[in-house]
Amino acid sequence: MNGVSGRMGYRQHLVRSILAIREQGGVLLADGETRVQVEPMLVGRSEKKLAELAAKHGIEHYSTDLDAVLADDRWQVYADFLVTKARAAAITKAIAAGKAIYTEKPTAESYADALELARLAQDAGVKNGVVHDKLYLPGLRKLKRLVDSGFFGRILSVRGEFGYWVFEGDWHPSQRPSWNYRAEDGGGIVVDMFPHWNYVLENLFGRVESVYATAVTEIPERVDEKGARYAATADDAAYAIFELEGGITVQLNSSWTTRVNRDELVEFQVDGTLGSAVVGLFGCKIQPRNATPKPVWNPDLADDHDYAQDWIEVPTTEEFENGFKTQWEDFLRHVVEDAPNAYDFLAGARGMLLAELGLESSKTGRRIDVPEVTLAEGDEATDAAAAGTTEPSELTGAR
Repeated sequence: MNGVSGRMGYRQHLVRSILAIREQGGVLLADGETRVQVEPMLVGRSEKKLAELAAKHGIEHYSTDLDAVLADDRWQVYADFLVTKARAAAITKAIAAGKAIYTEKPTAESYADALELARLAQDAGVKNGVVHDKLYLPGLRKLKRLVDSGFFGRILSVRGEFGYWVFEGDWHPSQRPSWNYRAEDGGGIVVDMFPHWNYVLENLFGRVESVYATAVTEIPERVDEKGARYAATADDAAYAIFELEGGITVQLNSSWTTRVNRDELVEFQVDGTLGSAVVGLFGCKIQPRNATPKPVWNPDLADDHDYAQDWIEVPTTEEFENGFKTQWEDFLRHVVEDAPNAYDFLAGARGMLLAELGLESSKTGRRIDVPEVTLAEGDEATDAAAAGTTEPSELTGAR
């Protein structure tokens, strides 16, 4: 586990996933009886921090020498939670060492590099997975059931709002690392969130076929962890329209510069011919066609109808565990008994492509088609991007 001293690596992946799996006795396999136990090896740059984490959680193994750990046959899975700039090089080493690999996203700083990782993993025959945590959250799992059941009829549109106010760091410490706001360090909300939006949209509604986006830096100066002012060079808000296969239109706002006035930090409204739903990370409420009120537009009179009361909360009928832990268990079953795994490096590359095309759209002011991503030989778009010989706008139908 490389990068466990970071916020996500420590909280979600080490404590709430791997240690929780170890505590429960391992991962339950398909036969319903056999369990495979996990044993973490912590890797990082600071031996002092690693030693403290190991002592705190009763972990025997830690090291600052990634190469030595990768050369040790005891460690079958390499997990990467590094900053984006360092990720591709470390994963490439893990591929060469023949490890199964599980990583945070984005998988690389560029689509070309992300696609190359998928090629290398395929050629080496190593199993690989990318975090798709949002799909495992209760709200989106309820939404998936609604979609699969046909509740919506024909889905017309999706509107999403994500974000919250991230303190600038002057009068109040920021709740996100300063590198998130420096483009030269791999920061930016498009690179951070568009890979999420890609897998959410393609797994719930359909493949993203085009993007039109505006990415902006709304807070131009921030204060870092040491109290020093710095120029914020990365985008901190993005406003996008995605067109999906099947004619579904998606509007998604992503912002670290908005104050929350909704039930959750992210909410999606899905509208269909037979019904609508409003979904967050946990909540899910619906309004079927035959229970839809009759609003009448009249700006001259105050409307005293309580529209919130017209929605029905979808009950929780099963226990939902931490989404990161659940996906970890799925990936470990994939490694141990070849269970299905759709969330691989190629899925990660698709997410990075959408981020790059979103930034390209913002730069040029154009709607840009999103090509299908494959590893097939002779695929000119993906081959050219992997070779780094074309700009995104040159390999798509930019309009």
